[in-house]
Amino acid sequence: MTTAANMTPAAKPEVCVIIAAKDAQATIARAIASALREPETAEVIVVDDGSADETATAARHADDQSGRLTVIRFESNRGPAAARNHAISVSRSPVLAVLDADDFFLPGRLGRLLCEKDWDFIADNIAFMDEAAASAAPAVIDHFPPQPRNLHLIDFVDGNISRRNARRGEIGFLKPLVRRDFLEGHSIRYRETLRLGEDYDLYLRALAKGARYKIIHSCGYAAIVRSNSLSGSHRTEDLKRLYEADRNVLAVTSLDREATAAIRRHERHVRGRYQHRHFLDLKNQQGAKAAIGYLLRKPEAIAAVTMGILADKTERFRHSREEPIGLGGSGGLRYLLSDTVNRP
Repeated sequence: MTTAANMTPAAKPEVCVIIAAKDAQATIARAIASALREPETAEVIVVDDGSADETATAARHADDQSGRLTVIRFESNRGPAAARNHAISVSRSPVLAVLDADDFFLPGRLGRLLCEKDWDFIADNIAFMDEAAASAAPAVIDHFPPQPRNLHLIDFVDGNISRRNARRGEIGFLKPLVRRDFLEGHSIRYRETLRLGEDYDLYLRALAKGARYKIIHSCGYAAIVRSNSLSGSHRTEDLKRLYEADRNVLAVTSLDREATAAIRRHERHVRGRYQHRHFLDLKNQQGAKAAIGYLLRKPEAIAAVTMGILADKTERFRHSREEPIGLGGSGGLRYLLSDTVNRP
């Protein structure tokens, strides 16, 4: 394992890796080890966000004694945005990297990203995999050519809109390195009221301020797909806060017509999901009369609720006649970016 003592001058340690963790006892050591293995890592800051298990203890046991690991524990859960903001406030490195506690870096990731020029944010390809495939990484990872390109605000926003009969919008899942001076210069931090889409919101506000967001197709980030992930168990209220965040960006930022239209598309998309979920919540908790009453009071929600119910029914019917759809690819592995898939 690489330590601070034997880093070469070519691998200047300049990155703070931030890991917000909740109930991640089983995976946190792997995440930390992958970050400490990178010669460019100057700091790894783990924030245990009110875990009920031994996440903090497991994190401390993963220390490689290079002096780069800091473990902080919140006594109560405050959410990933608050955890990341706290890590940013205590870190000192000029470049920030977010790593989820379930996930891990593939060897050489930071070096490949840092050799690119002219960026404020830079992200690479993500390999989505299950735990079985993770045990074979990095041998299973394809070597995509970098193909660097810039991601602009409209493409970013449209890449976060899910469409029926298509893979969900996933551009917001990208895990870019971020230059601290850009965040500081524009007073940007994670919005702590958000428990869903906090990454999307931060990247959107940065792009609205003119951030240069570069993407390369080389794959350096492994994301573990779980049926019980926190990101898949959001509350209805979380959807409301997310579309309100879009409205906030529009209210406080001067944008051109095309960018404004893109954000409005995303706001309508998320608001429709909220209206559908809110209708179902009322029906399940208070009965059909309360749900119908909601539509009578909010007739603008009728289209979204109707389309959502229809989509739910047709999806169940389709899946009952087809084999379950997994990750795609062989061995439970697929990529967010490729030559033909998910290019915004």
